[in-house]
Amino acid sequence: MTGKPAMTEPLLRVEGLARYFDVSPPWLNRVLEGQGRLVLKAVDGVSFTIPKGETFAIVGESGCGKSTVARLVVGLYRPSRGRIHFAGHDLGAMTTRAQMAPLRRKLQMIFQDPYASLNPRWRVADIIAEPIRAFGLLEGRPATTARVGELLRQVKLTPADGEKYPHEFSGGQRQRISIARALASQPEFLVCDEPTSALDVSVQAQILNLMKDLQRQLGLTYLFISHNLAVVYHISDRVAVMYLGRLAEVAPTRLLFRRPRHPYTRMLLDTIPDLGMTGRQRMPVAGEVPSPIDPPTGCAFHPRCPFANERCKAERPEPLPTPEGALVACHGVQEGRVPDAPIHAEVG
Repeated sequence: MTGKPAMTEPLLRVEGLARYFDVSPPWLNRVLEGQGRLVLKAVDGVSFTIPKGETFAIVGESGCGKSTVARLVVGLYRPSRGRIHFAGHDLGAMTTRAQMAPLRRKLQMIFQDPYASLNPRWRVADIIAEPIRAFGLLEGRPATTARVGELLRQVKLTPADGEKYPHEFSGGQRQRISIARALASQPEFLVCDEPTSALDVSVQAQILNLMKDLQRQLGLTYLFISHNLAVVYHISDRVAVMYLGRLAEVAPTRLLFRRPRHPYTRMLLDTIPDLGMTGRQRMPVAGEVPSPIDPPTGCAFHPRCPFANERCKAERPEPLPTPEGALVACHGVQEGRVPDAPIHAEVG
């Protein structure tokens, strides 16, 4: 039998994902003031795939919708439309806890704030053991205690730390505890929602190195949410740049930082200090991020883009592949109006 080998199905596939929030005033206020409903389009048609073992990062300014994507993937929000396929299963088609349980064990989340994500009334050992008990992974207290000690050692803490309470630890240590709790269910996929943004820079590096070590040891796959370009550069394999609920550009990390194509991506990278003092030309971009309640027509970035024309104002661009291997949603790039110039951004 001959033919091409079958392509491996990605661990996560997101198709046309959207999440809208009704932020309308109360009904009576709307009647008295003659207002209609107000809908905030936090995520507005996002598609991407993540192969097993990869770190896929979503980066963008505050309010772009990246954390909403994270919460949609783990099931904290229900999509307004679109589909999420995990390990070949359509998560939206599962409506009962019994259906979700086997997949929920494989998909865990690390939250942004290590001070708010741990129960202050529980000892660390009980916090980490909770997923083990919830999913019935081990029987008996001795086996659970031994597993908790193993998890604490994996995140560079000691089994004795399990007897302490969260307030007895620093921010970096608390995030290690959060990681240990996430690993307790033996997941394949971790959604990391800005897990280092609340930490000092030196501690950020330690946590990132720990996450990379754990990924190699355990074969983990990460969806990594961040606004920090330096963090994204050092941990991710591919990067998606998000603007006002939509993906502007998706590319391998090194390519994105060396040769950004979308004007918004270039604007983000132009905020990085030119440490080498190369004198490279920067792209000035004026204006502010529009409201997701009333987004611009066409390309959401067109009010701030120096290359926008009438087509950009009227027609929403779809992500199309470039010869270098990126996906870019920009009419200007497709028509050659946006210059293709490497910037060689240096990220510390």
